[in-house]
Amino acid sequence: MVGLSQKDVLRADQFSREEIALIAKTARRYEEAVARGKVLRDLRGKILCTLFFEPSTRTRLSFEAAMLRLGGQVVSVAEPKSSSAAKGESLHDTIRTVEGYADVIVLRHPEIGAADKAARSTNRPVINAGDGAGQHPTQSLLDVYTIQKEKGKVDGLTVALVGDLKNGRTVHSLSQVLSLFDVRLILVSPPALRMPREIVEALKGRRVVEETPDLLKAVREADVVYMTRIQRERFADPTEYERLKDSYILTQEALREGKGRVTVMHPLPRVNEIETSVDQDSGAAYFRQAANGIPVRMALLALVTGAI
Repeated sequence: MVGLSQKDVLRADQFSREEIALIAKTARRYEEAVARGKVLRDLRGKILCTLFFEPSTRTRLSFEAAMLRLGGQVVSVAEPKSSSAAKGESLHDTIRTVEGYADVIVLRHPEIGAADKAARSTNRPVINAGDGAGQHPTQSLLDVYTIQKEKGKVDGLTVALVGDLKNGRTVHSLSQVLSLFDVRLILVSPPALRMPREIVEALKGRRVVEETPDLLKAVREADVVYMTRIQRERFADPTEYERLKDSYILTQEALREGKGRVTVMHPLPRVNEIETSVDQDSGAAYFRQAANGIPVRMALLALVTGAI
């Protein structure tokens, strides 16, 4: 029997296809209920703690909005300076303290593996909202949900992942989830920012994967183009960032080279890798994608707390 009650959400590759289907089904039900104006109380009496030690707009706010939509309550640390981490408190001690205040914990942290450490420190469900250049599993779930809504399916598609594939936790997670489906992946990046070799080798064992530095080639072949920004905060050398920051800029002219209606996605924030003129294209799905974070995270919160 598929179930997520009291489970941690730490990595994208922890999910089965059946679990992803359960999350999507639950998200659709919640999305429809909210659209009808229904007042939900599935998490009434429950408290979510969001601990964000890196900046966030969409992930933090959508988790908090999701909890409130379900009738629960939220306590939050929005930046490290406002927590005792600024005084030297360990992550272990922070989590052990917070477990006394909340029923579920959502953590964003700059250290790869921080969510795993947090999960070992508590019996409360821990959800990884991004651990440095590691994983972002809930983003990958809402990305697949978006692809399904935009294209009507996932199986049979060609998906291009573009940009900083070395440091991009969103593409690390999404590629792993997509490997559960019958998809072809095109990995587009400068040589210095290629997808980590261990991820590529694992993907090649399951799916057709092509690596190329050529964005236009990928646009011509892809059903979905998933753009990402070159992440300034992941570069130790500022000159290397300056050299690579404008590697890929998606334009309307490039989109016209695509086969039919190309769906354009982006985990946001956008810097300049998608021209704002693309926003008017019917395939520009990135703001719809961001909105999909609420029903998907509603589903996750309800499922891991055992509320449904």
